[in-house]
Amino acid sequence: MLKNVLLGAVALIALAGHVQAEDLKEFRVGIIGGENEADRLRNYQCLGDHLKTELGFEKVSFFPAADYDGVIQGLLGGTIDLAWLGPSAYAKAYLTDPEAVEPVLVKVNLDKSFGYYSIGFARADSGITSLEDMKGKVFGFGDPNSGSGYLIPAIEIPQATGATMESGDYFGEVRFLGGHEQTIVAVANGDVDAGVTWADGLGDWEDGYNSGALRKAVDSGLIDMNDLVEIWRSDIIVEGPIVLRKALPERVKLDMVAMMSSLSYMDAECSYNFMAGEALGLKPVNHDAYISIIESRKSLENS
Repeated sequence: MLKNVLLGAVALIALAGHVQAEDLKEFRVGIIGGENEADRLRNYQCLGDHLKTELGFEKVSFFPAADYDGVIQGLLGGTIDLAWLGPSAYAKAYLTDPEAVEPVLVKVNLDKSFGYYSIGFARADSGITSLEDMKGKVFGFGDPNSGSGYLIPAIEIPQATGATMESGDYFGEVRFLGGHEQTIVAVANGDVDAGVTWADGLGDWEDGYNSGALRKAVDSGLIDMNDLVEIWRSDIIVEGPIVLRKALPERVKLDMVAMMSSLSYMDAECSYNFMAGEALGLKPVNHDAYISIIESRKSLENS
């Protein structure tokens, strides 16, 4: 019944959306860093097709930034209309300009939660099984604006080790690698001793869990999870939001939310690719869900 209601809503917005989209002509989608550009564009292409078909945009442009800040700056500057941000990236955008973007949707896991974890991992043959084993070793992190790739580990790991995240304090070196895929590959290749990435923590380790960067790496054939071992897990993190540029026409924003909420029913393969694995779909979210993340980022920046 829910499926029929949602698909019916998409049929209705297709009529209204075509009218609204005529005023915009082009819709611009930012894609944060985390995997190679070709894979990011391929995973988002089906979304562009639906934006044209259901909402009537003549052109959908994708901007796969080299890092998280590239998309943040595009949103702040008004050159990007939509992006799926991590919670820390949203916090930065909000703290810089509270009127630039608004969170509208969040990914829902198979267990109906909308959280995920920062997962610390190492090679299985390294002998590393915990943070204690990482003392004096090289720890890789993705991007300074990533929640799971840096913000949350930078808060929680010092609580566990009693030391700072500065290179040479507890870890021999703390190294930024550019994104989640780069971190996974660096650990798998032995370029760093361990790293962190994101996963929903549901399902089996051998599959890279149900969704997240590890699942995408498994699907892409980059890694065999049997070659890796989990060494640390954060507390639950609220899933990052899909955000829209606040200055967009309200009708366009409403139509976009309705269309994307129906994506898992309209096109299961597109939903899988876009949401980095298995998920129930997307549900509405607002700024209030990210207040604690914003306060955490403020605290870390002021420390």
